[in-house]
Amino acid sequence: MQRDPRAFLWDVRESAVQIQTFVNGMDAPAYPANAMAQAAVERKFEIIGEALNQLAKLDAALAARISDLPKIVAFRNQLIHGYASVNVSTVWNVVQVSVPPLLAQTMALLDELGTA
Repeated sequence: MQRDPRAFLWDVRESAVQIQTFVNGMDAPAYPANAMAQAAVERKFEIIGEALNQLAKLDAALAARISDLPKIVAFRNQLIHGYASVNVSTVWNVVQVSVPPLLAQTMALLDELGTA
């Protein structure tokens, strides 16, 4: 049974919200000092990347509406396969710069598709 494309968008939305919750109140120096937050954030990025990768296979036109989708999937792959060389500052930057617009795009698509 094939999964509804909206389910993948929901996974992205929930993971992005959780990332923001995990780092709430942290600044750039605090993040590298918190191994649990790093692990949680990286796991949620893995989910985001996999959900978008699966969405692209299921509904390429819908997936193409997510900015930087190939970069997001590549970031997921780096976290999983290149875990030993993950740069904590890069992850922090992605949290600060890329998660808010990704969340906004995902929420807009879910609203458009009738599932928020």
